[in-house]
Amino acid sequence: MARKKRINDEAVNASGGIGDFGSAISALCDEKGISKEKVIETIEAALAAAYKKDYGKKGQNIRAEFDEVSGNAKFYLIKEVVDETTREFIKEEDNDKPLDAKTATGEEEKLPHYNIERDLTSEEAKKIKKGAKIGDIIETVLPEEKDYGRVAAQTAKQVIIQRIREAERDSMFEEYKNKEGEVISGVVQRVEGRNVFIDLGKSVGALFPGEQIEKENYRVGQRVKVYLVSVDVGTKGPGITLSRVHPEMVKRLFELEVPEIFAGTVEIKAIAREAGERTKVAVASTEDGIDPIGSCVGQKGTRVQAIIEELGGEKLDIILWNADIAKFIAAALSPAKVLKVELDEEQKRAVVSVVEEQLSLAIGKRGQNVRLAAKLTGYKIDIAGMKSEEEVAEEKQEEIKEEEKNAEVVDENKKEE
Repeated sequence: MARKKRINDEAVNASGGIGDFGSAISALCDEKGISKEKVIETIEAALAAAYKKDYGKKGQNIRAEFDEVSGNAKFYLIKEVVDETTREFIKEEDNDKPLDAKTATGEEEKLPHYNIERDLTSEEAKKIKKGAKIGDIIETVLPEEKDYGRVAAQTAKQVIIQRIREAERDSMFEEYKNKEGEVISGVVQRVEGRNVFIDLGKSVGALFPGEQIEKENYRVGQRVKVYLVSVDVGTKGPGITLSRVHPEMVKRLFELEVPEIFAGTVEIKAIAREAGERTKVAVASTEDGIDPIGSCVGQKGTRVQAIIEELGGEKLDIILWNADIAKFIAAALSPAKVLKVELDEEQKRAVVSVVEEQLSLAIGKRGQNVRLAAKLTGYKIDIAGMKSEEEVAEEKQEEIKEEEKNAEVVDENKKEE
């Protein structure tokens, strides 16, 4: 045939030899990050499609078996053994016609067609394989063909491209799906409006405006750490949503910087964050003799400083967690000194008394300190100012002195009389 392309052993050898099939497949696997089995499956699907295009029939189910060592392929016609009493027999030329419209819509029930290209009766099956029963799959070897037309070759090419893309998407989806909830490094690929796209290596993730730290600016080529929020299936690859403001990002950064947290000897109990401004972290030790706050701060503050730098200078308050909620609330309001905590456990409310001079410190700038403490503890916190014991004692002393002075004046007046 003038329009057909000859594929033979000489052509295979001329393209680099039979031994190059394995290396070509391995290279494709490494480049696309997909398994060897998936590539072989893709090649077999393409070969089956090409064979069916030139030598098969529309209704046939053809399977190819590819040998990566030799580069040859075998082809099989697949048929299922069916119960002829549950099928409607039609003329052979009508096998490929669509079902009646009423059948498709379910308005009228009809028996499924017996397709001579896909189905076998029990009697026919037993002639091929003894003991064949309903439901069995019978495969018969098809003659080998080596001449394929341009249309068949194009069909095979399209199958390979589509399947490889699907396999690549599935591979990337699985890889990044397993990384959900982790902090990963990436490079800013492009900035479109307020959306920032981060190159993660094998895929690109989106950092939307709501997931960006307000005061941060991103430039192309900048390396940045991001928290992987979610991975969704997309037509062009996995849809990866990233974040720089998620509270869990702080936890993951502590796990990276503090070996005791990674090992489990120090545990992060709670996190309250206002990204770019301030974060409160409650920690506790699971083993005696370990200082959880000291472990997180590190020698000369090196550990916590590394996290602060990664978060763009965000302030970090590391607080000792306590099962006693009153003590925990008092610690959560650090750096303010708490005098007294009154709890209403049913309403999840707390009235906290602090020295009047520290009232503004306890509340914080724009109420940030008390707001974060409330998030951290799960209690609504009201701050009340009161005088310290020293101030009360001083006032009593002043009252006593004043009373003594008044008494002296009265005595003098009596003497004069």
